[in-house]
Amino acid sequence: MSGVSGRVLVVDDSEVIRQLIRVNLELEGFEVVTAADGAECLEVVRRVKPDVVTLDVMMPRLDGLRTAARLRATPDTSRLPIAIVSACTPADLDLGEAAGVDGYLGKPFDPADLVAMVRRLMLLGADGGALDARSDGRFGKRSREFRPERTERTDRG
Repeated sequence: MSGVSGRVLVVDDSEVIRQLIRVNLELEGFEVVTAADGAECLEVVRRVKPDVVTLDVMMPRLDGLRTAARLRATPDTSRLPIAIVSACTPADLDLGEAAGVDGYLGKPFDPADLVAMVRRLMLLGADGGALDARSDGRFGKRSREFRPERTERTDRG
């Protein structure tokens, strides 16, 4: 793929994971910016204006779920597509769904699944959050589809 497909902010406290995600997304033409935790994410997101944010759940200072909630509560980032890329418990998934997270990818993950999820979330952002207008037919109501596998919500409500 040639050219830049969009800007992704990757947030994870593990430098190895940040680099793994960065390499896989850059190979597919995405511009990647990284942050080491949620507090840094909130600083970086204002500066770089990403198209998609990926968040680990367990991070120092500010975890991924609280970061997602803060992004949703801020008008400038309330419709920014957010994915959790983490080894989560079912309770974390419920909290993520409640915080407005748009997708989940469990660790360890297949790089192709990561790229596919980010591409779908780029479409979500480009459509202003209107995933329900998509025609792939694989996504049901958000509360039923937010589970530990590759999936996104169908609405922003």
